[in-house]
Amino acid sequence: MSDLPRIAPVIPGTRPELAVVEARIHAARGQISPLYQILLNSAPVVDGWEAMLTAIRQKTSVTPRVRELTILRVAVLNHAPYEFDAHVPHAERAGVPHALMEQLRQGLAPEAIVDIDAHTRNVLRLVDAMTRDIEVPDAIFDPVCAEIGSTAMLELVATIAAYNMVSRLLVALRIGH
Repeated sequence: MSDLPRIAPVIPGTRPELAVVEARIHAARGQISPLYQILLNSAPVVDGWEAMLTAIRQKTSVTPRVRELTILRVAVLNHAPYEFDAHVPHAERAGVPHALMEQLRQGLAPEAIVDIDAHTRNVLRLVDAMTRDIEVPDAIFDPVCAEIGSTAMLELVATIAAYNMVSRLLVALRIGH
């Protein structure tokens, strides 16, 4: 398998019609990553992608710690190491201990991960169910929803779904391999 992306990246600054989109991405993210260079192949896709992911990352009630744990877990389950590595610095800033990140990287089942509380374990079970099985049993969904409420639950489920989309695109297009 080739290490090159399946679609050529758009080099920032080479397509004047993308200048506004590039400026917005750079302002929001500080750079135009390899993922966004691929997404720039379609102005409507990159525009919608950035709007949705910015909402997920910055405008929901999901705590940075839970968001980053969720993203790391999805990345491992979907075999997207680029995604995992890209989020390690965010997880560090959110206070996720290195030992926990390494347990996630190893793919340990939620029940085997040490030093996490029941809520975190339940969130990881939710991530596993959504990512592996798509259908989420009530026994997994209900305890998390009862603890955080409907709005936060929608935002958490949207975060898991969004990062499944991200990791699957990364893997399918071989971005960051």
